[in-house]
Amino acid sequence: MKQLKHPPSSTTSSHDPKLLVRETLRITADLASAPPSAAVPPVSPLLSSETTTNSLNFGVGVDRQFVDSSLRLLCCEEIDGRRWKYFTDESSCSSSSGGRVGGGCEQLKLKKKKNVIRAVSLHSPQAPIEEFMAFIRSYVVPEGFPNSVTPSYVPYMTWRALKHFFGGAMGVFTTQTLLNSVGVSKHRTTPGAVAINWILKDGAGRVGKMLYARQGKKFDYDLKQLRFAGDLLMELGAGVELVTAIVPQFFLPLACAANVAKNVGAVTSTSTRTPIYKAFAKGENIGDVTAKGECVGNLADLLGTGLSILISKRNPSLVKTFAFLSFGYVFSSYREVKSVVLHTLNRARFTVAVESFLKTGRVPTLQDGNSRENIFNFPWKNHRPIILGPRFREAVEDPNSFLAVKPIFEKENYIVTYNPSKGNIYVLLKDQAKSDDVLKAAFHGHVLLHIIRSSTKKQSSSRRQHEDELSLSLLSAADLQAHVVDSYKMVSALYMPFKSKAKEQGWVMSESLLNPGRARLCEMVK
Repeated sequence: MKQLKHPPSSTTSSHDPKLLVRETLRITADLASAPPSAAVPPVSPLLSSETTTNSLNFGVGVDRQFVDSSLRLLCCEEIDGRRWKYFTDESSCSSSSGGRVGGGCEQLKLKKKKNVIRAVSLHSPQAPIEEFMAFIRSYVVPEGFPNSVTPSYVPYMTWRALKHFFGGAMGVFTTQTLLNSVGVSKHRTTPGAVAINWILKDGAGRVGKMLYARQGKKFDYDLKQLRFAGDLLMELGAGVELVTAIVPQFFLPLACAANVAKNVGAVTSTSTRTPIYKAFAKGENIGDVTAKGECVGNLADLLGTGLSILISKRNPSLVKTFAFLSFGYVFSSYREVKSVVLHTLNRARFTVAVESFLKTGRVPTLQDGNSRENIFNFPWKNHRPIILGPRFREAVEDPNSFLAVKPIFEKENYIVTYNPSKGNIYVLLKDQAKSDDVLKAAFHGHVLLHIIRSSTKKQSSSRRQHEDELSLSLLSAADLQAHVVDSYKMVSALYMPFKSKAKEQGWVMSESLLNPGRARLCEMVK
């Protein structure tokens, strides 16, 4: 019986799907790895348009066995949101070329293709504007943004950039004014004298910078207040520099005073910069956050300087220009400082947290507590309702009142007393006081103040603040002693819940930021 032979076309048709996919993958990989000037290889006539379209998305519309049959997928890679796939050609003709005349030639060609890795991009090329924006972002935002910084980073940098914009614009007018003032009498002043005046001005600023550096830890625990105060000094110095245009004969003293103020502001800005950037950084990227933040400030300063140069050519009113730029600078500085969210509790934020807890039973969130912090409560402000760690002679005027409350705090490492004549609550610390004892002592002082204010509260809300200030002097010694006893009971019951709720909200409680005085009560040696 004669064996039937299948037509060749049937064999070809059975391998067509696999052959089509192989050819598509080979051509696409060659196009991806070839240089832009390389010629595009012709597409096999066996490939239909539908097959070609579906095969371009590797791993989506192509079966894995077809990929492995010709090109093996090595790995997938993602960088900056863009994905790549890497293939290698593992085809071999050793099994099909045995006994053929051209087998050796084909084997040589395969050896040349051996270990070739081809990269295929799964994304279309970016538009020029997108590439430009990516280039700008690499200079102004930290790597991994926005996941590498806290949410408060964006509003802070926005207001910081606006502040530097107004500062750069102001610098053009102040510099122009100083140059005109120092050279106003150049017909009778030698260039050497002008240079000496300018050097003396800069020297006075450096001296002021060194003297102000003794503030020390105040840059840490009251950094928002000092940062804003430093910006106010910067604007004060700019205003004094502009006054030299009115009285140029007093250039040297005015310029020296202005430079001292501006250098003090510069010290404040430099000293408070690192703690603020540290609050924004997530992980060990504070260097990246700092570098990008300074880049944003310098860029905004350059833009402000360039715009101010164009405006100065039209000779605008110096008073109106200064008023507009100063308002913009101070307002931006205030919003910049208010946008900072710190996790630590200094005196201002500790007061907000304790008062909120005593009134509502809840500790404010980080965002709420920082937004309610009083920025205008400067460290050198004398009147404070609660004095932490004072000298004994400042806290006690009546020995009997001290001896009356001393037994109450026998088991504590602090003593809370009062001074009716000064209207302040004083928290004396013992030499055994540790970090938690200082926190508890500060909490006790606020509890006692809350009790006294509540007991002397009047119906008229318009006079409430005045009455609070006089509340201590209106109370008798017996009433005050009773309030101290009540406060001790409240602290024993509420201090631990307060600490627990504060930690739940993310607050970091550290006594060093409360800035207690250095005086300590020590035991008497018999």
